[in-house]
Amino acid sequence: MHAPLSAPPINPIHACGDTPLALIDPAAIGHNLGRLRQLLAYPGCSPTARIWAVIKSDAYGHTLAHAYAGLGQADGLAVLTLDEAGQCRRLGWTGPILAMSAHITRAALEDPRLYPLHLIVDHEEQLAPLLSLQPPCSPHVWLRYRGQLNHAGFDRVAYRNAHARLLPGLHAGRLAGLGHMQHYARAEDAEYMLAERKAFQELTQGMPGPVCSDNSAALLSDHVGAARSSWVRSGIALYGISPLHGLNGPDLGLRAAMVLQAPLYGFQTLQPGDTLGYGGTFRAQRETRVGLVRCGYAHGYPRGMPQGCPVLVNGRKAAIIGRVSMDTLTIDLSDHPDAGYGTTVILWGLPELPIEAVATKAGTIPAQLCSGLTGQVPRRAAS
Repeated sequence: MHAPLSAPPINPIHACGDTPLALIDPAAIGHNLGRLRQLLAYPGCSPTARIWAVIKSDAYGHTLAHAYAGLGQADGLAVLTLDEAGQCRRLGWTGPILAMSAHITRAALEDPRLYPLHLIVDHEEQLAPLLSLQPPCSPHVWLRYRGQLNHAGFDRVAYRNAHARLLPGLHAGRLAGLGHMQHYARAEDAEYMLAERKAFQELTQGMPGPVCSDNSAALLSDHVGAARSSWVRSGIALYGISPLHGLNGPDLGLRAAMVLQAPLYGFQTLQPGDTLGYGGTFRAQRETRVGLVRCGYAHGYPRGMPQGCPVLVNGRKAAIIGRVSMDTLTIDLSDHPDAGYGTTVILWGLPELPIEAVATKAGTIPAQLCSGLTGQVPRRAAS
């Protein structure tokens, strides 16, 4: 274990004050790690694939400071940069760290505090600094194949050449390991994902080294195949969110690690024919009690959220009406006479209102919602 675990059950109702509030439950993250490990424990697969807990984008908007307490059972932490790797070390993490998009220089890599360090390498200019290193500053290198994603990474010919160039460095002890990595373009689509996996296996056949190609979607849609990898990377599922179309986190045995809530701060009563909000996009058909919720696009809530998206008020659904403004949502409280000043409104994160459903309404993905929350939304550990 590399970090402590805490396990308080999440309490979704906290006093918000006058701002939205994101409640973060590290125990849910620990639970989700256990669930993923359970899926990877497939009979006949030995050793069991290890898990990189992906904590880029400040733990997908959950903040590393709050998420860290739930990461103790991870085999390694995956970040973007060496600065983020250093942050993990300062928090007390002693296990492997994978820097997924680091600026590689010999000077930066000669900091012994970063080790054990793994690096994703995806272009030729990164090779020379690696081959100039000397133990004990010897990182484990993962070559990235660009595959069908066609983002960062080597093409087939350059991949083989890079592997051949780095192999002597591995034998000389300048590298702690040399592995194979790719990112699927369509991991949520089983047919395409299997084709991508097969192509990667054909590319790396005959080249020694561990393999890391499966992410949350690949693991959850084909855990048997993922279990045959050396490492898997879990980002969105780690936070209790489903990457698979038509399924929510609880459907997969996951627990949401974030509940977003905001307070009611005002009320209006519309008469039939009255319009509401910028552009007058809502017109009342009957007398309508409107609640003003202290959350808007300045906090990261999607401005384009269509009317009718549900929220929870005292455990019952209400609907957004009118246009989302900079710091206000407007909701129909006609059936909620008990809602008053300061009443907490749940915007996503409970089983009755999963973030996946809200993302679908917004025409986006859950990862954009949780990572898109701005600094104006305080994060607080759930209790």
